[in-house]
Amino acid sequence: MKKSAKDQRWVFWNDLDLEVMGEGVKRKILAYSKDLMCVENRFEAGALGKLHSHPHTQITYVVDGVFEFTIEGETKTVKKGDTMLKTDSVEHGCKCVEAGALLDIFTPLREDFVQ
Repeated sequence: MKKSAKDQRWVFWNDLDLEVMGEGVKRKILAYSKDLMCVENRFEAGALGKLHSHPHTQITYVVDGVFEFTIEGETKTVKKGDTMLKTDSVEHGCKCVEAGALLDIFTPLREDFVQ
């Protein structure tokens, strides 16, 4: 059963569903409000986060693994502890080099994720 983390003070990882987002990519929508959202994305090696853009500011923290990230046409390799800022409507995407997880923070919330 899918449980919503919206406006919840305590959000426990084990209580949330892991959603399949594509080949080798799964996510959990963690705590969020109308103004801010936290999402964990898990990638298998070789999985892609296709190039896209959206009208939200996003910070991505590399929890684990190695990724090749492209932001506005520039590609860099990132690993555990690295962060990336993607401002409104900037095109970005990634390729997972070594299996890992990313933590994304969005402002405002990604309504398309919870509809």
